[in-house]
This record gives sequence, C-alpha cells and structure tokens, in this order.
Amino acid sequence: MQLSRQPSEPLYLELAQVLRGELRHYRIGDFLPGEMQLARRFAVNRHTLRRAVDELVQEGRLLRRQGKGTQVLRRPLVYPLQADSAYSDALAALGVRTEARLLARRQLSASAEEARHLQLAEGAALIELSTLRLLDGEPVSLIRHRYCASHAERLADYQGGSLRRYLGERGLPLTRRFSLIGARLADRDEAAQLLMPLRMPLLSVFTLSCDAAGRPVEIALSASRSDRFQYQVAT
Repeated sequence: MQLSRQPSEPLYLELAQVLRGELRHYRIGDFLPGEMQLARRFAVNRHTLRRAVDELVQEGRLLRRQGKGTQVLRRPLVYPLQADSAYSDALAALGVRTEARLLARRQLSASAEEARHLQLAEGAALIELSTLRLLDGEPVSLIRHRYCASHAERLADYQGGSLRRYLGERGLPLTRRFSLIGARLADRDEAAQLLMPLRMPLLSVFTLSCDAAGRPVEIALSASRSDRFQYQVAT
C-alpha cells in the first residue's frame, strides 16, 4: 500500500492515521505484523514506521512487548463526569462488569485543604476507605475516599462494591460538586496494583461530593490507568 505523502503532513503522522483506522479490524490482544513486514508494505523506512507506532503507543492503542511484538490494546472507556453519576453505575451502563474491593480502612487527620473542603477544623479526624476498582476483572483505578469520622458508624459495614450506592441505601445520597482532573506518574506500589508500566501516566481526579442539603461529605482521590479511561465533562 502506498501512502499519499501529503507535503503538509509528516509521513509518520499519515502512516499513524492509516494504522489507527486499521486497528478496528484487529481483536484485543492481537499482535501487529513485524516492523520489516509493515515497512515493506507501506514503502517506508523502519524509523518512520516506529514513529508512527509510537503515536499509537502514546494514545494507549498499542503496547510494545519485549521479545513478542506490538500488541493491540483495549480502547479507553469514556466515563461521563456528571453531578449524580456513580462510578459503578455509569460504567455498568456501558456493558462493563465492575467490581470494587476494599483494600484498607484507616483514620487520619484532615489537612488544611481537606478541612476547608469538608468544612471541618484542621486536624479533625477523618476515616479513609481505600478501594481497588476492576473492569471486567482488570484492575484500573485506585480510589481513596475520605469522610469526617462522624460517619464512621455508617461506614462500618462497608466491605466492597459501589460506595455511592452503599451510602444512598443508608440515607446519605451524594452528588458531585466538582472534580479536578490531572495527570502524574504512578509510584511502584500503584503500578504493581494496577498491573501497569511505571512510565505510563495515571489520570488523577480529586472530587468533592455533598449530601442532599449541599453539605460536603466526601473527598475522593482517584488514580486511574490512562490507557483505560477518558473523562467526558458535560457542559
């Protein structure tokens, strides 16, 4: 196959676009043909081919596996960030099997920022629940949920599953007030828990949620694999 070689666009980007379109014919986990085979097919040198593949690796569409080749990855899920959306419910609506495991429960003191958001005194006692979220059995997110310790009794029976649904069933429905989205590199523990390379960035989200009366109740700090998520913000 010959590329059009548009003078206004670098050749590797044109090739990346062609490969991007062809990925829909592959199944998740399939491997691309070898570099030499692809280079001959598109009549380009291996450097151009590698730059094109690099584009798709950075987008999370492909994964280079040492000694095995280049593997097709699952496309990121689009998670709608809406005021009343619950993580598990929103993803289940996309046909994804969701699971939330409780990893740890601990008490800590509120930082100045946390106290400001939760309208508490600095140093006030908080309870933190750490959860691991899995989609179709694959670990994708680590979330730390923090609440005023006055909610400890209500949270005592939580062992896993949707925390928002759990609280709603106990008379404390929550609504997202705002979310701040960022990105950072994973530390070794996070990378191990999420089964991801250290060099892959995480999507980080800080969310403040309130009760029906508008009182702040929950701070959620999530870290998600950037190759598995895209956040859609409603306007």
